[in-house]
Amino acid sequence: MADAAPHPFRIPAFRAYWASRLAGTIATSAQGIIIGWQVYGLARETHDVKASAFLLGLIGLVQFVPLFLLTPVVGLVADTLDRRWIVRGTTALLVANAAVLGVLTMTDALTLPFLFGAAVLVGVARAFSGPAYSALAPNLVPREVLPTAIAVSSVAWQVGAIAGPSLGGVLFAIHPQVAYAAITALLALALGVMFLIGPVPQPPAQTDRQPLQRIADGFAYVRRNRLVLATITLDLFVVLLAGATALLPIYARDVLHVGATGFGFLAAGMGVGAAAGSVWFSIWPMKRDVGRKMLWSVFVFAGAIIVFGVSTSFPLSLAALVVAGASDMVSVYIRISLIQLHTPDAMRGRVSAVSQLTISASNELGEAETGLMASLLGPVGAVVFGGVAAIAVTLLWSRLFPELLAATSFDPPQTIDAEIPHGVTQP
Repeated sequence: MADAAPHPFRIPAFRAYWASRLAGTIATSAQGIIIGWQVYGLARETHDVKASAFLLGLIGLVQFVPLFLLTPVVGLVADTLDRRWIVRGTTALLVANAAVLGVLTMTDALTLPFLFGAAVLVGVARAFSGPAYSALAPNLVPREVLPTAIAVSSVAWQVGAIAGPSLGGVLFAIHPQVAYAAITALLALALGVMFLIGPVPQPPAQTDRQPLQRIADGFAYVRRNRLVLATITLDLFVVLLAGATALLPIYARDVLHVGATGFGFLAAGMGVGAAAGSVWFSIWPMKRDVGRKMLWSVFVFAGAIIVFGVSTSFPLSLAALVVAGASDMVSVYIRISLIQLHTPDAMRGRVSAVSQLTISASNELGEAETGLMASLLGPVGAVVFGGVAAIAVTLLWSRLFPELLAATSFDPPQTIDAEIPHGVTQP
């Protein structure tokens, strides 16, 4: 039995996949926080705090727009083309993008238009790579260990997404060139290990559905599966409202007055919390009451964000971010596992694209919303407003979607593979 169902890390292709996803996510997340710091720094040379906060928020918007426009296409691409080559191509684009930013920073030739252009390219690359990454993991392991593989994969993504800003902030505080060199090297590593993955099964082809119909199938599946819909939309609204990462440069420079070094520690706060959460799960895996625990983790996240928003003490602000990172780790770990396990393989690319759209909306569009609110209410008012609104949304979702409270485990329905769109033939 053990030979038939090995741990995912005993499978070489999955180890390569996991390493690629972790390295790539760390790098892109680190680059995102650095671009934000550079945008804010350049903007403050000629603008006041509120105007600079608005420009800082626009960085999120320009990353979201290409993903929003491409979402109907990228999910279909991930369900049609070789997912390995999608990831390889987009990662190569990110390597080149980071290298160019590093050279421009080193030569003092960096300008706001260059930074906004780089953000657009990151948005395009992530639009294609996100669904391909998510849909690829289940193709690399036996079905018996799919829940474990999805959980481990989600840990790689979540730790990378939250630890990346930590690494970026610390390395940027050391020297900008060191930060960009590390980012480029991590992306090159992510690209290299993807070539260690051999051919993987492609989803069964749909024979009687046109491309536009197949695209619509992904959105229809999310709307029909209320548990998937609930988890996706809860994350969308909570992080859209309560995301404070975009304002870290403002807090470091103009609220807490701790400069680039303090900014590095603040950026590391959520990463420390996420790492602690991942260690906890590696020792005590979550098995019961997953929906209820997801709701409680969101409450804790929003509360920690409120504490961060009102704090004028650097140690308290840092502690609040650590708590926020740990609780966010719990929420996203549960959400990604539920979505992947409750979606048939033939639909994973398109459903992952819908999920990615909401994640990007909550992160990048949330940065724009936070920047706009900060320009109107000030940074403290914007963060507190977002935290309170996130608590209200969580309470509302617990009533609108009883499926969340009813989700007592990660186990999918026995009929999940039968929930395949018309026209798909099983191999």
